[in-house]
Amino acid sequence: MVAKQTVYVNDFTDGVLDPDKEMEYVVQDGGYIVANTTPGCWGPMITPQLKGGHEVTKPVYVEGAEVGDAIAIHIKSIEVTSMATASGNDEPVEGKFLGDPFIAGKCPNCGTVNPETVIEGIGQKAVRCKNCHEDITPFIFTNAYTMAFNDEKSIGMTLDKNSAEKVARDAEGYMRTPEASIQNPVVTFAPHDIIGAIARFRPFLGQLGTTPARALPDSHNAGDFGQALIDAPHDYSVTEEQLEDRTDGHMDINRVRKGAVLICPVKVPGGGVYLGDMHAMQGDGEIAGHTTDVAGNVNLQTNVIKGLKIDGPILLPVEEDLPHMAKPFSEEEKQQASQLSEKWGVELEESYPISFVGSGATLNDATTNGMERAAKLFGVPVPEVMNRATINGAIEIGRNPGVATVTFLAPKKYLKDNGLLDLVTRKYGQ
Repeated sequence: MVAKQTVYVNDFTDGVLDPDKEMEYVVQDGGYIVANTTPGCWGPMITPQLKGGHEVTKPVYVEGAEVGDAIAIHIKSIEVTSMATASGNDEPVEGKFLGDPFIAGKCPNCGTVNPETVIEGIGQKAVRCKNCHEDITPFIFTNAYTMAFNDEKSIGMTLDKNSAEKVARDAEGYMRTPEASIQNPVVTFAPHDIIGAIARFRPFLGQLGTTPARALPDSHNAGDFGQALIDAPHDYSVTEEQLEDRTDGHMDINRVRKGAVLICPVKVPGGGVYLGDMHAMQGDGEIAGHTTDVAGNVNLQTNVIKGLKIDGPILLPVEEDLPHMAKPFSEEEKQQASQLSEKWGVELEESYPISFVGSGATLNDATTNGMERAAKLFGVPVPEVMNRATINGAIEIGRNPGVATVTFLAPKKYLKDNGLLDLVTRKYGQ
């Protein structure tokens, strides 16, 4: 297939990222990926036909990307198209799944695994098995809300019962679900536990990355969610060692937004860039387990970085999103440091911000993973990364329970030796 300068992606996976499937889209190195993404989390969670917790775009082959390279993904724009959504904390329903409710939904009546569904009415029992019309929802809300957005997509407000039910009766219309999507719109449930709360917009992508080296459910392409795959009783069971084939594309890091650059590992030929799970807003950690899933339009630019072998993503956040201690130094601070350098006769180190994504079963494991990834790339001991992240950075929660970022000011030499200096200096200035 001929590589294109711009590819328009409007097809979605069945919830599984499978490196053995031929990639239908091919983009040139330096080219653009434009996509209309589906809402993540809750819609796919109540659609057992999907075999993952999300419904992400089909992967895009990036021309020239080989295993052992990396792909820098520049987020040019993110535009929310949904007019409303619903979300909240979840509780799995026993008897309606095989081992994992995100992956193997099962009808409790006819026993069909990953059955097609139909919607009958509204409310938490509206999703029914197409075969026998049994209530098949593998998740229910413990506390949840329906939220409507203003036209400017700057503010959201949670709705009361009457308004939530109005949205539920035109679910796809309000959520602007893309035509090729098969998910059941979550607003169908019409939750309304929180009424009249307002929240400010800051849209980002919960899923952005490259295809793992083995078939994994999309929501489990991370070290925390991936724990559920170890020795699981379904088709996507893995060993602890095989989980290392993940690429950590499911991050839920709210800093993966317009203006940021995400550098992703290439573990299959062409990389296989995919995206989805857009959120309208989220604080650090996604503590409720879910946030405001929305449909939207995204524009990305991809650049291959030859020979940059990394295990997981590296994030270059918007400068505003950097931890205070990791922000580039001002001219006044540099002048003060220069005076100190002259006083003590010590040459100053030149450094720039960089953020390593780590994931694991717990936040402690994720932090360790992020530090080990940084140490491995830069060829330094982990304690050095610890020290730098302490005095010149921060550890921040991406997603509870097990995604974190290790951010610090890295020496210019470390970046230059790994082919990252030009990209980083273009992002944050000389």
